[in-house]
Amino acid sequence: MSQSHTITVHILDKDYCIACPPEERANLESAARYLDGKMREIRSSGKVIGAERIAVMAALNITHDLLHKQERLDLQASSTREQVRTLLERVDRALTNNPDELTT
Repeated sequence: MSQSHTITVHILDKDYCIACPPEERANLESAARYLDGKMREIRSSGKVIGAERIAVMAALNITHDLLHKQERLDLQASSTREQVRTLLERVDRALTNNPDELTT
């Protein structure tokens, strides 16, 4: 396990020092930029006031997006499993009906 280093990220006009392994630095910086962008969008809408409320709304929006994408991935995985199962059944039927055709 690699040793953590402290990096500073800038989110909604504030700096945050965060311990992070060197190999995760780029991911953390990307996440911080994404969060900063979402929080700025919410703040600029003018409908939410206060950094804490903006942070909660951003967290809810990001979580909603994540769960929605996960749901879509789960549905796609289920569909893919069903397609593979159907193909395997077709292969099994083909092999059962014509086993000699494989050797010719």
